[in-house]
Amino acid sequence: MAQIETEQTLAEKVGTLALTIAAGWVAQKAVSLIWKGVTGNDAPNKPDDPELDLVQAAVFAAVAAGTAVFAKRLAAKGAHQAAVRFAARRSAV
Repeated sequence: MAQIETEQTLAEKVGTLALTIAAGWVAQKAVSLIWKGVTGNDAPNKPDDPELDLVQAAVFAAVAAGTAVFAKRLAAKGAHQAAVRFAARRSAV
């Protein structure tokens, strides 16, 4: 029984990792598109750029970080739910 729990935990960890990477990529693209739509400029990608306004840098950092946290939590929740469904299906067989 302990071996099954270990496999489920490992599957959940791998699923969380995969979903986090995918969600991070999607979140990055979404923030970049929204930033360009709102400001008309490309999203900042060099924090040491002398032309980058300090306020813009701070706002972008806050938006990007908040989006990253949201994406990570959503991915972890999705992976956990998938692992629970997988374990339920496996025990039913």
